[in-house]
Amino acid sequence: MLYRKIFFRRLVSAAALFTLCAAAATVPLSAQQNPVSGEIRIDRRHTVLPHLGSKGEALQKVSLADNEDPIVRQRADEILPEEKVGILIYQMRNRSIVNVDTEMVRQGPYPFSELHGEGRGSGIVLTKDGVILTNFHVIDGADSVTITLFNGEAYAAALIGKDPNTDVALLKINAPEKDLFPVEFGDSSRILVGQVVYAIGNPFGIDRTLTRGIVSNLNRTIDSPKQHRQIKGVIQIDAAINPGNSGGALFDSRGRMIGMNTAIASPVGQNSGVGFATPVNTISRIANILLAEGKVERGDIGIVQVTEVDGGLIPALIDNDGPADRAGLRGWKLAMVVSNQRGVRIQSVRRIPPKGGVDMIVGVNGQPIHSGEEFISLVEEHQPGEEVVLNIIREGKQRELPVVLGQPDEEEK
Repeated sequence: MLYRKIFFRRLVSAAALFTLCAAAATVPLSAQQNPVSGEIRIDRRHTVLPHLGSKGEALQKVSLADNEDPIVRQRADEILPEEKVGILIYQMRNRSIVNVDTEMVRQGPYPFSELHGEGRGSGIVLTKDGVILTNFHVIDGADSVTITLFNGEAYAAALIGKDPNTDVALLKINAPEKDLFPVEFGDSSRILVGQVVYAIGNPFGIDRTLTRGIVSNLNRTIDSPKQHRQIKGVIQIDAAINPGNSGGALFDSRGRMIGMNTAIASPVGQNSGVGFATPVNTISRIANILLAEGKVERGDIGIVQVTEVDGGLIPALIDNDGPADRAGLRGWKLAMVVSNQRGVRIQSVRRIPPKGGVDMIVGVNGQPIHSGEEFISLVEEHQPGEEVVLNIIREGKQRELPVVLGQPDEEEK
């Protein structure tokens, strides 16, 4: 917990420090217009996001001799088998990644003056009618947002939905369908540690950069941009990601999007080989709600982290006096421990196991669960104040544990 507060870094590239400028009118993000295309509108009922679980294509079997790029065709005999997948994924998906440029205007220190600042991140094309996915922290506080496509065309963007809890935001632009190349969604519940992954984003504003790595671990927990909240079920990767990669896509070896690159663990704010991506199953669930409603309401069960084991989930960390704790769930908790070392009183935070042994969660409301993502999805279908029943195994016996979901620490205004 303490290390997370020190080392987790969001991947927004600061294009410029705040500079003092004369006062000028700005257009609010929620009501922006494209000067060429006119008012930005969204048909929430008929806009369809990518479906989860696309089969993709076995790229290892694709012949480079028939590639649409003449340079690739000419060099097909020189390309090693292990290089082919990366080349094809970049060809397939680089046009799905966009630049997200933000501008912020704040009151200056002098009368009639303003401070102007800029930021830069990445985004992902979701639909042919211009719905763009990015991280909430990329556009948080922005007064205007500009989306630049692969062909250099730039469009003003309107915010159509945001969920700071999961660091997800949806934008909308008016761009020709022929210039928009939506991604395909994979299924992040089927990811395995050690699986090869490919990240495409805009580190330091260098657009559509491809890096490769592996899935280092699953079900990590990182801080949300919203205070006192956390993002759970996160994918840990070692692919190089840096400031500016936030909002970019993580692909599997079939070119299916399996996550959105979100943060790194680094004392210096640059790549350290420990990166984090929000899983696509979470993104799909949240994005569909945002598209329909514009916001997400959810109950909080007070379980911070789980560990997947054969047969179920172990509550690796639960909130002290949270809903699950009050209901009697046995899981690890954080506690302040005071020790005396050579006459010096030292306080430290440690993870403490429960008395009587830890519970194993095997289902929610009678529905079996096999992954942290499934657990989060089933719980967050319910509102604060509603009751869910955790199906658990305690001391070798199956039990049902009713839990009344709590209110998140802060509600989005």
